[in-house]
Amino acid sequence: MRILRSSDKNFKTALSTLKRKSEPQPQVEKTVSEIISNLRAQGNSALIDYTKKFGGPALKPSQLRVTEAEIHQALKVIEPSTKKAIAIARKNVLNFAQRSLRKNWSHRNQQGALVGERFDPFQRVGIYVPGGNAPLVSSAIMTVTLAAAAGVPEIVVTTPAASSGTVNTALLYALHFCGATEIYKIGGAQAIAALAYGTKTIVPVLKIYGPGNAYVVEAKRQVFGKVAIDLLPGPSEILIMADASANGAWVAADLLAQAEHGHGGSVGLITDSEKLLEKVKKEIQKQLKTLARQNYLAEVIEKETYLVLVKSMQEAIAIVNDFAPEHLSIVAKNEEVLATKIRTSGAIFLSGWSPVAAGDFVAGPSHELPTGGAGKSFQGLTVDQFQRRTSVVRFDEKSLKKSLSVIQKFSQIEGLDAHGRSAEIRFKK
Repeated sequence: MRILRSSDKNFKTALSTLKRKSEPQPQVEKTVSEIISNLRAQGNSALIDYTKKFGGPALKPSQLRVTEAEIHQALKVIEPSTKKAIAIARKNVLNFAQRSLRKNWSHRNQQGALVGERFDPFQRVGIYVPGGNAPLVSSAIMTVTLAAAAGVPEIVVTTPAASSGTVNTALLYALHFCGATEIYKIGGAQAIAALAYGTKTIVPVLKIYGPGNAYVVEAKRQVFGKVAIDLLPGPSEILIMADASANGAWVAADLLAQAEHGHGGSVGLITDSEKLLEKVKKEIQKQLKTLARQNYLAEVIEKETYLVLVKSMQEAIAIVNDFAPEHLSIVAKNEEVLATKIRTSGAIFLSGWSPVAAGDFVAGPSHELPTGGAGKSFQGLTVDQFQRRTSVVRFDEKSLKKSLSVIQKFSQIEGLDAHGRSAEIRFKK
């Protein structure tokens, strides 16, 4: 892991090297472009070929969609404790989403015209649920539940299947329980292309959601315009901002937890306490030896983990806002005050009793969040992103007459006489 101190001569230069790049790699961009082009031309044939080529099962078109029998089998064998955990998490996510739904409204403007907004659910959406390193059951809950809460009638999910052609039982159960109406055994950029352009088996959707690897994220970027997308979430990130009051063992555990998401992300601590930094450094090595995926984690810790020592928490705030982390954990005596000064993080976790894992699995807000510094411009996934907005306008004779002089003036300023006449003509006998 890297240790940076603000007292170092090259501190600013070293700090800048920690910045993530959200731009696609040229080879990834080229590969994804070819996949999308081939799928548009060949449909199911390309979808099946790419699925097999990238380590998935050899499927026939009739086997792409998860059947009712497969769902029924998952319902039969799912462990009661797993069902309970999924139900608890879904309820929290659903309650949070229902509070966030945008409501229709209207009022009369200065001239008496009735204006307002209407919010309707998208009629057909696509959701990508990763399944490479681990079956991300939590991602299914954090996305599909929001679509269902918004009232989306057709919720289409794609997720990679095992080489045997099966989908993880807990994931399949969660997708069904949370409201998925169609589930397909496909992953990667080819799944995003199929959702956007459709095949003989898959009807195209209107908007695509969900996290994924670099190829999935790049595919979402390239199909934007053909369909809407939510955001471009990349590898997971955590930045912990802590003072001397933090528990070093807990901080180390949080860093290791996010390191489990794998390469390409960012795992860091920023503190004004040398003692805490040294404690965390030792705890990471100590706890690493006790974890099941220690070889995998060791590489992430070595290459993508950093501990930063600053002179003050004010300096830490400036660095955090510039870095724009996906997850920001604040553990400090005045954490509430510090949190009010953060403007770019995807999600903020307050106090030592708020591990990011609790947000990943059960808290309520969706864990699909902006990464790579995108938090400066983008928010995380919310239920209103499953709603499409329509403005509604109703004039009557009286309100249009009051507005006529304004319409005429703008028509004159912009040289658009037909605009002015379209209102004037209604008052000519």
